Amino acid sequence: MFKTTRRGFMIGCSAAIASMTGGLSFTAFGAAEAEPNQDILVVVFLRGGMDGLSVVPPIAGADRGFYVEKRPNIQVPTTSLLALDDRFGLHPAAAALHGLYQDQRMAIVHAAGLTSDTRSHFDAMQYMELGTPGQKSSTSGWLTRHLQSAGNLPAEMIMPAMSAGSLPPVSLAGSRESIGMRSPDDFSLSGHWYYGDWQRQSLRQMYTGSSWLHESGIQTLNALDVIERSNPGAYIPANGAVYPNGGFGNDLQAVAQMIKMQLGLRIVTVDLGGWDTHEYQGDAGEGYFANLVGQLSDGLAAFYTDLTNHNGIDHTKRLTVVVMSEFGRSFGQNASRGTDHGHGNVMLVMGGTVNGGKVYGQWPGLANEQLYDRRDLQITTDYRRVLSEILIRRLGNPNLGTIFPNYAGYEPLGILQGTDIAPVYTPSEPPTGGGDPTDPTDPGEPTNPGDPAQGERQLFIPGVRR
Repeated sequence: MFKTTRRGFMIGCSAAIASMTGGLSFTAFGAAEAEPNQDILVVVFLRGGMDGLSVVPPIAGADRGFYVEKRPNIQVPTTSLLALDDRFGLHPAAAALHGLYQDQRMAIVHAAGLTSDTRSHFDAMQYMELGTPGQKSSTSGWLTRHLQSAGNLPAEMIMPAMSAGSLPPVSLAGSRESIGMRSPDDFSLSGHWYYGDWQRQSLRQMYTGSSWLHESGIQTLNALDVIERSNPGAYIPANGAVYPNGGFGNDLQAVAQMIKMQLGLRIVTVDLGGWDTHEYQGDAGEGYFANLVGQLSDGLAAFYTDLTNHNGIDHTKRLTVVVMSEFGRSFGQNASRGTDHGHGNVMLVMGGTVNGGKVYGQWPGLANEQLYDRRDLQITTDYRRVLSEILIRRLGNPNLGTIFPNYAGYEPLGILQGTDIAPVYTPSEPPTGGGDPTDPTDPGEPTNPGDPAQGERQLFIPGVRR
């Protein structure tokens, strides 16, 4: 099994330094010139199955005719679409993302997704986040296996991975290096300052062993020391960025704060739910679905703007954001003016090293005989192909056989700038749990990483509010 690494922990004196210095900026511990591979991957998962054919519909030709015929009420009118090329347009509620597309900082992959034949939300999400389509036996997520197999990361980082929310997703299942956080201002020891200091000292005395539990406890306490003393409640987004109200905007702002603090952050997950639009999706490109698209678009655009220039540093040059959903929706609208569970979808890739301004992927067409099961958009690009290009060209990790077992034949689509490394399809070690039989404090990973009731998905320390 994979062994616990020393990543996630600062140098031994860091906590003492944090306690003594109060307002000390910790950028020195993660200065760009002192660390290799500064690239950050942010995975935005749209829970519920986003209707990609409403976000990026055809604008011309026979496929436009099929689209209008199958979606008499919920079709997005050509006159309101934002042109991407001579084939596709972008939903008008995504105007903020259209600007990034025109600036060649965002790319779209159409007809992409999970090739496994399932229309179950839970199965599809688990397959995608485990990185093992058709199989649920893995006890670690694909992002966890990336962190475990990457050989180019610093040995010491305060916060290698972050899940913006209350629980980490299945993609980080089995990780002992991720920290869950809804807001940096809430990531603190609760109670009066006197009891907070007492708690801090007592907890450090508790977590003095060498097991994964002790190391995870110290990791969390180190992060608390640094984040609390950065005065996160006073954060002002840079460059006039305005995040949308609500959980998604708050989560993205929290991520931007953590990136700017230079804590060694490399992997981030953010969720936006509500995409299961079986009923009253919205006629003529308006209504409920349009509001969701606007929230997604405005949030991502604010996030990019916030990171573009911070004290002379353009953090977007090391940023890659990938947006994905468990599956698309049915091509035709249903009797309730919504859409049902489908198959093919779109993926979005955004960042400073993206070859944007282009729709990638082989378009399968929308004629009846070209549809999957004669009802859904076909998948011509395996979602793992897009993620593999990010792993290789941006994160410098060629271990695809470890991260995506049984996946082979990767070829880049050309979405990202970067160096191509020969993929390694032989797994370094199978992603299994089981714990260390010589360590009574290591029970192994949960048998079902999708079930928060099983195992340790996020470390709980008394007195810490998450």
